[in-house]
Amino acid sequence: MASILDQYEEESARATSLSTVTPLQVPIGPGYIDARTDLDTPIFSKKKINFKPSDPLTHVVVSSNFLVMAMNNNLLLRLDLEHPDQQEEIELPKALEDKVYRLFLDPTGKHLIICMESTENLYLSRNSRKPRSIGKLKGHLINAVAWNLQNTNENTTGAILLGTSRGLIFETELTDSGDSRFFQGSLDQYLKQLFSLAKDKIVPITGLEFDRMPSDSMTEYKYYILATTPGRLYQFVGNVSKSTDPPLFQQLFMQYESGAEQFLELPGEFGYSELTMYRPRHTHSVKSFAWMTGPGVYHGEIDVSGSSGPQSVTLNTKLIRYPRDGEEKPQNPLSMVMTEFHVLLLFPDRLKVMCVLNEQLIYEDIFPDRFGRLLGLCSDPVKGTIWAFTGQSIFKYKVTRESRDVWQMYLDKNEFELAKDYCRDNAAQLDRVLTKQAEYLFEKGQYQESAMMYAQTQNSFEEIALKFIKLDGKDALKSFIQKKLSSLRTQDKTQITMLVTWLIEIFLNQLGEMKEQGQDESEEYRKVQEEFRMFLAQPKNKECVSNNRGVVYDLIASHGDVEDMVFFAVLMQDFEKVISHHIQHDNYTGALHQLSKQSDVELIYKFSPLLMQYIPKETVALWISRRDTLAPMKLIPALVQYDHNKYREQGNEAIKYLEFCIEQLDNKDQAIHNYLLSLYAKLKPDQLMTYLNIQGTDEDTICYDLKYALRLCAEHGHKRACVHIYSLMGLYEEAVDLALQVDVDLAKQQADKPEEDDNDLRKKLWLRIARHVVEEEKDVKRAMDFLHDCELLKIEDILPFFPDFVTIDHFKDAIVTSLQEYNHHIEQLKEEMDDATRSAEEIRKEIQGFRNKYAFVNAIDKCAACNFPLMARSFYLFPCQHKFHSDCLIEEVLPNLTNKKRQRVEELQRKVAENEDARTMSVAMRADNPSDRSKDTKAELDDLVASECIYCGDIMVRSIDQPFVDEDESDLILSGWL
Repeated sequence: MASILDQYEEESARATSLSTVTPLQVPIGPGYIDARTDLDTPIFSKKKINFKPSDPLTHVVVSSNFLVMAMNNNLLLRLDLEHPDQQEEIELPKALEDKVYRLFLDPTGKHLIICMESTENLYLSRNSRKPRSIGKLKGHLINAVAWNLQNTNENTTGAILLGTSRGLIFETELTDSGDSRFFQGSLDQYLKQLFSLAKDKIVPITGLEFDRMPSDSMTEYKYYILATTPGRLYQFVGNVSKSTDPPLFQQLFMQYESGAEQFLELPGEFGYSELTMYRPRHTHSVKSFAWMTGPGVYHGEIDVSGSSGPQSVTLNTKLIRYPRDGEEKPQNPLSMVMTEFHVLLLFPDRLKVMCVLNEQLIYEDIFPDRFGRLLGLCSDPVKGTIWAFTGQSIFKYKVTRESRDVWQMYLDKNEFELAKDYCRDNAAQLDRVLTKQAEYLFEKGQYQESAMMYAQTQNSFEEIALKFIKLDGKDALKSFIQKKLSSLRTQDKTQITMLVTWLIEIFLNQLGEMKEQGQDESEEYRKVQEEFRMFLAQPKNKECVSNNRGVVYDLIASHGDVEDMVFFAVLMQDFEKVISHHIQHDNYTGALHQLSKQSDVELIYKFSPLLMQYIPKETVALWISRRDTLAPMKLIPALVQYDHNKYREQGNEAIKYLEFCIEQLDNKDQAIHNYLLSLYAKLKPDQLMTYLNIQGTDEDTICYDLKYALRLCAEHGHKRACVHIYSLMGLYEEAVDLALQVDVDLAKQQADKPEEDDNDLRKKLWLRIARHVVEEEKDVKRAMDFLHDCELLKIEDILPFFPDFVTIDHFKDAIVTSLQEYNHHIEQLKEEMDDATRSAEEIRKEIQGFRNKYAFVNAIDKCAACNFPLMARSFYLFPCQHKFHSDCLIEEVLPNLTNKKRQRVEELQRKVAENEDARTMSVAMRADNPSDRSKDTKAELDDLVASECIYCGDIMVRSIDQPFVDEDESDLILSGWL
């Protein structure tokens, strides 16, 4: 534990250090508070180590928390600072009046070189307690050692450089080989003199350092070497082959044998100097150097990029003068230690710390006389601790947040980027740096850059905005607001809305001013417009303007900026507004172009009626291109919109689309077909009959409304179409009557359309035609031709139509032909009667034979139609041995019957069912069974459906041209095959 006097001294040193700190400044930004107080921990603080050596100390070295002390009695004390209770005492070989001259400990703390005043040199490894003599170095007083920074081996030092008091530079490698002796001629144990700095006179080497440089070569390394004498600083730069044999640096120094070495000489040497390198912790490269020499400390950066020249690695060098104590004669420092930003100079009675950035004395620690004279100062290059010692005491300096005030020093020098680097962890300091940089840029007229800096500070937004509003241009203000906007949080919706609205107004003002000046075609205008549009499209801004789109629309409209109005509407996906805008300006093509980009078909339905009036061709082309997404039914309102000036053009395009729907899309909607029919009737009557014929004659497959079509065709006087429709409706008489007004041949076609078994109707229709020809056309010869056209007509049917004054000569031939036909017919009837008599006789014989004919039905027999057991219900057995259930046979026969027979079969089925129910009820009530009536019904039904086998009779022959698979079932069967 420290004594009361020690505590007093520490507190005095603390007060001294604090008194030299730069006074605090009032924070500029309103958002931060600087929390430093007068009791803030100083950068450098001293602590006396609770250790009293058994003999006065002469030398102290430390590295990697490994401390070695040499005492006046040639006793070494080795201490691992992580285990301070485990001390090692090592006795050096004693010679008469021989003392330790220098101690050199490598950065790893594993290798120690001991130089004695008698020029005896010893080596001690960390794992050894017995120093070993370096025989080949005997006679050389070592002043400096350049350790190999790449070496991490505990058993060897790697290639190292040694500087002697006579200016010689040696290369060697020391290996801990147990009990073996050093330098026995092996490749890894050698000593080679490489260079001499004592060419003019003998001068001691006071500092020696080397390090590897980056190199693109695959076969060579590149090194630099720094060496100092009391008045000179030498630099050696060169390549070393990766495959070279030791000595490693011989090739490098050979290029300087001719005296071409580079050095810097400073006047006023005081007989010794010291070279120190600073290497940041956790890195392997040296960052800066300091050379303590006569006029001051020569400080600079180590640059291995080559920017300082091919033969130099020093950059941004400067000479820092030693601090003076009033008017007293300046003292020469004894030793020096360098940190990242400070140089610590040790004097016999005090320690002074100077900042290398502003060259000011920032700390002075005066040691009381009771501690004795200060002897040395050293630092741990790995841990960063600093040690000072006297003959009786050891002091440890702790460095706390060394870079705390560096930002201020760089700021005072207007080196803003460096200042930012050293105040990143302090928002208040960073705010001050940014503010000063912004002011500096503003004063230089760099308003854009100044605005970007101001936006990152916590200064009053209103104050800075007013500062930029006063400028002629608004680019700086715009940049300031944009940068401020980007720093806002998502939840700051009010601030975002205000700034976005302000920026929109600024952009619109800029664009408006350029338009007024006639610059709307310039590159600058396009640039500003593109910037404005990019601003609107940014995600954060897009959400804001989307929530306030009404305000934005009003702003853009107030400036009359049509292009940007359209762009904004598209950006907001307010396509309805864009299309409406085009239509309001009669830009129907533009509206259609915008409409074609939309996936929302509701917009197409909405605007198509208007577009169809002005650009029907392009509108229909759009509909056809959207064949898979549009519903034709919803486009009917657009199809029926007409402009009387373009009636025919619109109608033709409507027909084109409706034909596309029917032919390509196979549309069956009745409204579509009805409207196409109406357009044909009005605009293209020549295609009306073609359409009607394509639709066919099957009422079940016709897609248009027959009654509507009849009324429409009658209204427009299309008689042939009316005849066709009358015929489809089964109104043959009306069809023939109307056809006679058009063409007799057309009437003939209609007269043949009734069913073949409806001879009465057919005869009636032909008689109407014949009467028309006789009475209206007075064409007797043509009327006589009807007797050949229709076999149902006879001469006696037509004769009543002729007038009384017609002579027999007009139809003499017809009468003769008719009498001949009658005679021939009578002869045929006689033959038929004879044949019938014979047939009847044969039939009677066959019936007699059939009464004795029978067939066997097995229990395992199955219906030929449904393949279920035959005897499960009533059945039919044909002579061909085909067997059918009654209902199965009826189901198979019905599709092959005419409509009338089909209806009769259905009626007979109902009667059979009713008779069966009546028979069941009569049996239940013990009433008379109406069997005779049911037998007649059953016989008639059998005659219609069972007159022949469906598989062996005429029905099978007539169905030979029908496909095996119905169209409705083809898709289902195909899917089953896959």
